[in-house]
Order: sequence, then structure tokens, then C-alpha cells
Amino acid sequence: QVQLVESGGGLVQPGGSLRLSCAASGSIFEVHTMAWSRQRPAKQRELVATITSGDNRNYADSVKGRFTITRDNAKNTVYLQMNSLKPEDTAVYYCNADVTTLARIQNTHWGQGIQVTVSS
Repeated sequence: QVQLVESGGGLVQPGGSLRLSCAASGSIFEVHTMAWSRQRPAKQRELVATITSGDNRNYADSVKGRFTITRDNAKNTVYLQMNSLKPEDTAVYYCNADVTTLARIQNTHWGQGIQVTVSS
């Protein structure tokens, strides 16, 4: 059993910053790639950023230069630093992690989602 819990969302003004966190816990042997996705109103879920266990990172074009994904392997936690936020960044943000459990079963696990609203 693996759980992912997100935190750090909320309401912020345009141009502001937020930092999202997502901690994985449970029967974890190893955490591989971790990622953030988002679902904006009336839109499909889209991948925002990914980070491998080797610290290779990729970003959606819409967030490059504004968002930074990092991870703390000792804490099985991934972060998303969001700067210069725009109203179009308003969405429910989801983290996911590719995890090998203690039973040596590998699956992708998702958090419950957290709301980010950018508005004046």
C-alpha cells in the first residue's frame, strides 16, 4: 500500500508564488520517476513536470522558466515551485510516482489532487 499526499495549494494573486509538496509513504522499496500534472477547468489533465530518480527534469512548454520540480529522495517527496503564476495556471494539481513496493511490485500511484487558484 502506497499513499501520496499533496500540500501547499491555495489562492494566490497573479505574479505570485506557491510551493506544492507531495510525500509518498507506505510499503516503499524504491521511488522512480515522480511528476506533477494538472487539470484546468473544462480541460483534460496535462503533464506539467517530471523528475527521474537521477534528477533529470522535463517541463511542459507552458511552465518552462516559471516552475521548478525538485525531489528529496530521503523523504520520498517531490516539490513544485511555481513562480510568476498566471490565472491560466488555475487547476487541480496532482502528483504521481512510479514506485516499487517492498513486495517488488512496480506501479504508478497518484495523489488526491490539490487546488491552486490564481486570481486577483
